[in-house]
Amino acid sequence: MTLGGPAKAVPGDIAILGLGNVLMGDDAFGPSLIKLLEARYRFPDEVELIDGGTPGHDLPLYMEGWRALIVVDAVKAAGAGGEVRLVRGEEILKRSHSAVVSPHEPGLAEALLKLRFAGGLPGEVLVVGVIPLRIGSGMGLSTPVRNALPAAEAEILRVLGRLGVAVRERIPPLRPETWWEA
Repeated sequence: MTLGGPAKAVPGDIAILGLGNVLMGDDAFGPSLIKLLEARYRFPDEVELIDGGTPGHDLPLYMEGWRALIVVDAVKAAGAGGEVRLVRGEEILKRSHSAVVSPHEPGLAEALLKLRFAGGLPGEVLVVGVIPLRIGSGMGLSTPVRNALPAAEAEILRVLGRLGVAVRERIPPLRPETWWEA
């Protein structure tokens, strides 16, 4: 049983999925990192960068069936704003889950559970998250979260290397299309 969703370049490939609302401060971390990666690197066809924005119940459609899925997002965790956290999909699935009450926040754990049930769970899931300093009305990342972008970028490149993916730097790099930072 498959859920359908965005077309993929090659079956069994890798997705880097940035989640977040660019109008809500540090919640723009995911989309910001996706735009930064697009501007700095050339990725092979087997890697798809996706700015997922703020999906609701359709989140599993972006996540289904990949060989590996790297989710980039602002995360709730203990620590200071700007700290990078890595969480494996297995860890998320082991935690207890509450019922979804709002159609706007089904959450990553619920999406992974749906995919496991439907048989479309990616082979490997990693969340590269950052602890936000501020989430609320207003555009632009806080300084600590902006300063975390290079560490998160390096982690993604490390994971891609482990997966056997060769990424080439753009010379010169492009300017990231982060209109919300203007």
